[in-house]
Amino acid sequence: MNKVTVIGSINADTTLKMNYLPKHGETIHADELFTSGGGKGANQAIAAKRSGANTSFIGAVGADDTGKRMLDLLKKETIDVSGIKTLDDQTTGSAYVLLDSFGENSIIIHSGANNQITCEQVEENRNKIEESDFIIAQFESTIDSTIRAFELARAAGTKTILNPAPAIEQIPTQLLENTDMIVPNESEVEILTGIKITSEQSMIHAASSLHGLGIETVVITLGSAGAFYDQAGERGIIPAYPVKAVDTTAAGDTFIGAMAAILEKDFSNLEAAIRYGAKAASLTVQRYGAQPAIPYRSELDGFLVSK
Repeated sequence: MNKVTVIGSINADTTLKMNYLPKHGETIHADELFTSGGGKGANQAIAAKRSGANTSFIGAVGADDTGKRMLDLLKKETIDVSGIKTLDDQTTGSAYVLLDSFGENSIIIHSGANNQITCEQVEENRNKIEESDFIIAQFESTIDSTIRAFELARAAGTKTILNPAPAIEQIPTQLLENTDMIVPNESEVEILTGIKITSEQSMIHAASSLHGLGIETVVITLGSAGAFYDQAGERGIIPAYPVKAVDTTAAGDTFIGAMAAILEKDFSNLEAAIRYGAKAASLTVQRYGAQPAIPYRSELDGFLVSK
């Protein structure tokens, strides 16, 4: 069983379902509204845990009813939440998801307590990082705390997985030089490298650019087209499972968390781990919401694709 630590965001999601996403200045009616647990960090932690990983979390919530509810959701999964701080002067992070009839979404985030994770808090939880096989981070919380977490991980031999989302144009050098695997999507790759993903050759060029920043393993998620990987001269495209998507929220988070749960620390089973992550994500997109949609490992054993 892999030990996985996630540092990052915890959000309360509010999803509005509608026929199409509104244009600038347009007012439309939503067909349905529902709430669920979310945040890229929390989603990835739950995905890892539901696929069998021993999972810990470093993060922050506000001292409000929402924060208590988000913590209870993580506790219910038996995730170690001792690294999560409750902050009296902050609100819990929140996200507003606009979901169209094709399962595509636009998301607005208010970071709240997620922006208050500190390097000192990371130091307080360094044992979790040092005892883990993998640490996962995203860009929905403070960069400085992520850098420190990755520095501790690298020194301890813990493998680091960076999901550069939401993407930023200039990732600090200190973070890149301590990143073992980067997992962007197509649009994030373009922001990071300036290379638009239009073909496998463009993926190879983008991966080469990311390798040039010091990152050994590159995995580019391609939505319904699957995922491209490039590591130590080995590369390929793992196709996605053909399903009818109703909500793509948390698909990438599920992929990363599930993959980390079964990945060997030397990445020797990378292709198999990507296939497993793709299977988990394919089940997620057939359900509504973020955390409620993330599958358990037992479900994946009997996974059936929809037509």
